[in-house]
Amino acid sequence: MKPGAIAAYIFLAVAWGLSFLLMLRVVETFGWVGAVTIRCFIASLMLLLIAKLTGRKLNFSAGWRAFSIVGATTVAGQLVGLSYGTPLIGTAMAAIIVATIPLFSMLISQFWGLEKMTAQGLVGLLLGAGGIILLVGFPTVPVTLSFVLGCGACLVGCICAAFGSNYASRSLKGTGSWEITIGSFLAGGFITLPLLLAVPFRAIPGPIDFFYLFTLAMVMSALTYITYFWLVSKIGATKAISVEFAVTIIAVLIGALVLHEPLSVLQLGGAVVIITGCMLVLGLFPRRKQPVPFMPET
Repeated sequence: MKPGAIAAYIFLAVAWGLSFLLMLRVVETFGWVGAVTIRCFIASLMLLLIAKLTGRKLNFSAGWRAFSIVGATTVAGQLVGLSYGTPLIGTAMAAIIVATIPLFSMLISQFWGLEKMTAQGLVGLLLGAGGIILLVGFPTVPVTLSFVLGCGACLVGCICAAFGSNYASRSLKGTGSWEITIGSFLAGGFITLPLLLAVPFRAIPGPIDFFYLFTLAMVMSALTYITYFWLVSKIGATKAISVEFAVTIIAVLIGALVLHEPLSVLQLGGAVVIITGCMLVLGLFPRRKQPVPFMPET
């Protein structure tokens, strides 16, 4: 990769890895719905304002339906699932589950006929499924209803993310990264807005709470999504989505070192199995070169 792509890759890994920590802080005050709704509106409206001030021309001719579907899945579905589930199971567990997004993405792309499954990819999917069983089935904490709900919410969020990414690649091919980010986040905000009636704020926000929220919205949402779609255009979707592995490693380290979250040996083994399976699915392992047959000189 070129230096610019490497820098973008590192930025995504660090920003999305740290986002789990900020998300916990935001959910504590705004609740798991408010953390998503307000985050979506801030991200989309600030990008609209920046585009207006810089004279950037935006083209939303793809239509509200496409942006709404991506907003309902990749944005609202994913962020609601993680915002609800992460406080219940911890940052480390949630981050490891996030590493399954490439597995679900491959399954969906197979169903839609966007990619062809290889034998290596099939092995990777089976490994990923086994890793999820190790991760969820052998925790260091008691398997309570809240733990099961947290794991389920995170998995649903990952499936939503995978669905939305495949839909965007199929239906929004000619749309720029700014338009996709603005349209999907704005749609995600309106989709989750009615839920605030059922899940209000947990506390009265203070200045530090708004600082966390704006940082999460602008840096971990708006800038990262624009960077990600730019990276896809430079190195391809397969290599770009592999950044989820680096995100998982950073978030697990934060959970263990900063938040002191426990993980069992079997769960750590499950994480390794999941990441290995994803690498097989994405074809990131170097293939063995075929030997060149010896041709005698004549």
